Amino acid sequence: MIHNAQLIKQGAEAKVYLAPFCQRQAIIKERFTKAYRHPTLDKKLTSRRVVQARIDTPTVYMVDTENYLIYMEYIEGCSVREFLVTPEGQTETAQTKVAQEIGRALGLMHNIDVVHGDLTTSNLLMRKETDGSVVLIDFGLSYVSQLVEDKAVDLYVLERAFSSTHPNTEVMFEQILKAYGESGKASKLILKKLEDVRMRGRKRSMLG
Repeated sequence: MIHNAQLIKQGAEAKVYLAPFCQRQAIIKERFTKAYRHPTLDKKLTSRRVVQARIDTPTVYMVDTENYLIYMEYIEGCSVREFLVTPEGQTETAQTKVAQEIGRALGLMHNIDVVHGDLTTSNLLMRKETDGSVVLIDFGLSYVSQLVEDKAVDLYVLERAFSSTHPNTEVMFEQILKAYGESGKASKLILKKLEDVRMRGRKRSMLG
C-alpha cells in the first residue's frame, strides 16, 4: 500500500495514485505484476528523444522496479477532454489556441520519430501555470518509428477520438493538422498518408 495515496484511476494494466513525494504532490503509477516489463532499449530511446526535443511531458522522479511503481510529476490543470466541455473550451478562440498547441506538440514528437500509440484527448493535458501549454502523457504504447504510415495512424487515432467524444470539433481538428503541418519535417507526406488511412477506416466501417 502506498502511504497517503489517493486512487484516481484504474486501468487494465495499472493503478494511478495521487500522493505526496519529496514534499510535493506526485502521480504514482502502479503497474500490475503480470503487465510489468523492465524498460527496453526502445523505451529508453523514446524517453531520451522526447526530453531532447523539449516536448512537454511529465518529469519522472523515480522508478521502483521492485514494487512496480513509477513516480512522476503531477500536472496541475485539466485534460483537453475536460476542457472542451467547459463554456470556455467551446469558444472558437480557446479551441484555436489549444489546437495550435496540440498540433505543434505532435509535430515535434513525430519529428524525432516517436509514435505515441494511444492519442486521445484524455492523454493531452493543459498546464494551469503556463496558460494552457499542452502536455503529452501516457507513453505506455509508444515506440520509435520512421514510417510515415505509423505517424499517419497516430493522427487518425486522435481524429477518431475527437469525432467520437467531441461533436462539432471538425474545424478544431483541421486547425490541429494545420499547426502540425507547420511543425513537422515530413508533414506533407504524413498528411497525405492520413487521407489513405481515413479511406481504409471508412471502408472498414462500411463492411462492419
